[in-house]
Amino acid sequence: MNGRIVRLSRGDPNTAKIYEQFGGPAKTAQKWQKDGAKKLHIIDLDAALGFGNNRSIIAEIAESVNLPIQVGGGIRTIKDVEHLLSLGIDQVILGALPFNDPFALNQIQKQFGSDVVIVALDNKNGKIMIEGWKTKTMMGVRGSLTKFLGVGIKSFLITSIPKDGTLSGPDLETLDKASRTPGAEIIAAGGIGQLDDLRELQKIGVEGAVIGKALYEERFTLKEALNQFGGK
Repeated sequence: MNGRIVRLSRGDPNTAKIYEQFGGPAKTAQKWQKDGAKKLHIIDLDAALGFGNNRSIIAEIAESVNLPIQVGGGIRTIKDVEHLLSLGIDQVILGALPFNDPFALNQIQKQFGSDVVIVALDNKNGKIMIEGWKTKTMMGVRGSLTKFLGVGIKSFLITSIPKDGTLSGPDLETLDKASRTPGAEIIAAGGIGQLDDLRELQKIGVEGAVIGKALYEERFTLKEALNQFGGK
């Protein structure tokens, strides 16, 4: 947000906490690469919330590391996808677009391949929230998985909004049900605060986990997580 690394609680921009102990975004990305990260997860919060964007910072990060990068936040057109991929981004995380414009999702898959697409299923009280978590859809996680698997999407980022930024543990119930869906590759986000949380996620069979605040708050180190649970 505004060119700096921040973490929010439950998506509220008023709760933004800035993390600069490792330097700016590019320097911090290099630190995670040095520590053994296999992939970087970046959300452009300004773009998600309609306050502008951080594309120049994302480009700087992509140039500074040799890692696969997934980016989400405010990606609402095919041109947005094309631009991010041109910067060296490997995957785009789509939230509102798959729900608002299925035709555009189909075109993105045709033009760039389904492997570049991760569909975000950010959920609160059983419903998917989009557009910076301000708009509630009528879809739930299970129905959304069925719908998008049916059109060739395989990878899903599932974030529990009430858990986001709390370090209180992930929504294991929702994630367990989702991970049992045949063909779905689930990335878990929201609430991860300790190594035991990763252990539980591994047990239920999620594909991966997004770890943010726990690392910046030094609840555990990336090296500790990778030593215990590996990484792709």
